[in-house]
Amino acid sequence: MKPAPFDYCCPDTVEEALSVLAERGSDAKVMAGGQSLTPMLNFRVVRPEIIVDISRLIELDYVRDRDDGGLTVGALTRHRVMETSAQVARVFPVIPEAMKYVAHLAIRNRGTIGGSLSHADPAAELPMLSRLLDATMVARSVRRERSIKSEDFFMGPLTSSLEEDELLVCIEMPGVAHNGWAFEEFSRRAGDFALAAVGVMLDVTDREIVHARVAMMGVGDTPLRRHAAEEALIGRALDEKALGDAIDAACDSLDPRRDLQASPEFRRHLARTVMERVLRKAWQRAIGESS
Repeated sequence: MKPAPFDYCCPDTVEEALSVLAERGSDAKVMAGGQSLTPMLNFRVVRPEIIVDISRLIELDYVRDRDDGGLTVGALTRHRVMETSAQVARVFPVIPEAMKYVAHLAIRNRGTIGGSLSHADPAAELPMLSRLLDATMVARSVRRERSIKSEDFFMGPLTSSLEEDELLVCIEMPGVAHNGWAFEEFSRRAGDFALAAVGVMLDVTDREIVHARVAMMGVGDTPLRRHAAEEALIGRALDEKALGDAIDAACDSLDPRRDLQASPEFRRHLARTVMERVLRKAWQRAIGESS
C-alpha cells in the first residue's frame, strides 16, 4: 500500500509550523520521526491533506536539567538519546531501562519522544513513563501555550487531548526522590508491543518505603498509575505480605480488552507476574542488594 496523495511542508521554525497548523487544522498531520505515522499513511488509516514535517526544528531537540532535580525534554528528542544519555540515567535511571524495550534500534534512532506521546498508544513505553514520572506536556498553538498533566493527556487508545492546531513542544518531568527503580515488560517477540508492563520507583529509608510510584501499560485503554498499590506500600518493608497486598491492589481491578494477542485473563496474569519481578528488583536496588 502507498499513502493517499497529500501536500507536504517542512517548516524551519516552530512559529512557521504553528501557522500551518492554525490554517489547515484537521487537514494536517504532524510528522516527527515518522515511525508511527508512516505505516498509518501507507495503510491509509489516516488521509491528511498536508503533512507538516517538523524534523528541522532542532530547537525542540534537547534534554535540560530542572531546578527541582528533574528534566525538561524537547519533543523532537530521539528515543536513542533517552536510552543512552548519561544525564537522563543520572536523574531517572528507569527511563533508559525502559527504552531498551522500544521496538528495534532503527526505530529508536528515528522515533521521537513527542511523536510517541502524541500517538498515545496504550502499549508504548514513553506514555507509561510519563504517568510514572508525573510528567506535564507543554503544547503550543498560535492562540496560546498550555500545560497538560499526563493523567489528562491520554484520552483513549491512540487519542490524546492535543487540539488540532497544537504542537507538543516539550515534556516537563519534575524531580522525585528515589533509590529503587525497575521496569519490565512481556511481549511475544523482542520489539513487539507489550502485553503487559510495569514500572516502579521507590524511595526507601531504613528499610521502609516512604514513597512509591507504580505504573502499568498494555492492560488498559491508556497507560495507568496504580495509586492503590502505592498506598499499600507506603510505610512498609517489602515483605511477602506487602508484596501481595500491592499486587492485589494494582491488578485485581484491571479490565483489559480482549484482542487477537491475549485474553483479559492472560493480561491480568502477566501483570501480576511482571509486577512481582519489578517490585522485587526495585526493592533490592533501594536497599543495596543484588538479585
